[in-house]
Amino acid sequence: MGILIDGQWRDDWYYTDRTGGAFERPATTFRRWITADGSSGFPAAAGRYHLYLALACPWCHRTLLFRRLKRLQDVISVSFFEPLMLEKGWTFAAPDPLTGARHAYEIYLRADAGYSGRASVPILWDKETGTIVSNESADIIRMLNRAFDAFTDDRTDYYPAELAAEIDALNLRIYDTVNNGVYKAGFATKQKPYEQAVTALFDTLDWLEERLSRRRYLLGDRLTEADWRLFPTLARFDAVYYGHFKCNLRHLWDYPALWDYTRALYQQPGVAETVDLVSFKTHYYGSQRRINPSGVIPLGPKIDFTIPTTRG
Repeated sequence: MGILIDGQWRDDWYYTDRTGGAFERPATTFRRWITADGSSGFPAAAGRYHLYLALACPWCHRTLLFRRLKRLQDVISVSFFEPLMLEKGWTFAAPDPLTGARHAYEIYLRADAGYSGRASVPILWDKETGTIVSNESADIIRMLNRAFDAFTDDRTDYYPAELAAEIDALNLRIYDTVNNGVYKAGFATKQKPYEQAVTALFDTLDWLEERLSRRRYLLGDRLTEADWRLFPTLARFDAVYYGHFKCNLRHLWDYPALWDYTRALYQQPGVAETVDLVSFKTHYYGSQRRINPSGVIPLGPKIDFTIPTTRG
């Protein structure tokens, strides 16, 4: 996990000495928008945009899910980085046909030669102007949800206006304590921030268990953005976060409702093809040598997301 400083790549880790051992995620910097009418300067169009993703990354997983759910496979192209992220950051197996890049940071430099910041994924690239539209997954899934409706026969709205306030409230808590909460636990370098992160994580998982014991999805019978933002973390939980990030108070399968709900999402059409447990474990255990110095990747656990669910 390196960083660009004034266009120069440096191989380093997150600094926690200034935060008392607590992990703080840096803000994303490319926050442009694609709109249906093009008023943003980036009009929705078939074949114009490209997603650079890593199957291992939960933030990328969100965008891959929305590309599949909205049936945009023929509208927005995609390519994938290798699971291992070592001294050069996210890396392609072969040079990228669009940019010639071998590493994610080189794509950032094509957008801004003097860029300073993390070369994170996902990356939403505009082929026409040769620049990054967005590297913020929360924004990208909103674009995919609505902006490309003219190019797909799927009109499902995962962020309906009448549920927006509830979705935002759920997203806020789930992002802070679950999606990013597992990283706060795993990347903490002091006992207190680690314990605070794990406590908050399991408080929210307990709360979600109670909520999902009374309803099919987070907001009732309708799947929304909130469900799909939660799913990538749940899909990785027992395979990675329980052991590698020391989030080991309880397994996901110890929560009857949450485990059933996770399988129900996995069994939605097209979702299974976005889940690659081997890539998940290879990336986290093999790349993050500050946490797992040996780089040894565990064989287990065996997880079966295909067990029938009571949610249909």
